[in-house]
Amino acid sequence: MAFENPSRDEIKRILEQVGNIAVVGLSDKTDRTSYMVARAIQSKGYRIIPINPTVAGQEILGETCYASLQDVPEPIDLVNVFRRSEYCADVARDAVAVNARTLWLQLGIVSEEAAEIAREHGMTVIMDRCIKVEEAATRPVRSNDHQA
Repeated sequence: MAFENPSRDEIKRILEQVGNIAVVGLSDKTDRTSYMVARAIQSKGYRIIPINPTVAGQEILGETCYASLQDVPEPIDLVNVFRRSEYCADVARDAVAVNARTLWLQLGIVSEEAAEIAREHGMTVIMDRCIKVEEAATRPVRSNDHQA
């Protein structure tokens, strides 16, 4: 069966309910797409947790960076991936190990193997989509939004 992303309504529901978003491959370089996307979703009220072994222990966007998902000392709801496709199966296994609910492979990233691993463990999978674009398109109402 061919992979199909969740509907826009389902993506909106996921974004409304998500707590912590681990961003795997988040760069500390401000001109990188991962940094710009993470900053944009953070500015919308989402809590991001940087995952990048080369800068572990430092801060990115005001948050402590961890070497791996397993190093994060709090629950992770969504794993947003900025890694090449060949690394995504391992990221999916790590996401399963930390009981994440959603595996999200950013725009341009597709891994059928990662999707299968995640789905076998009950995770929702989104591939080849930008979380920033989807958030803007669905405009979820978040519980921590304090707008009038």
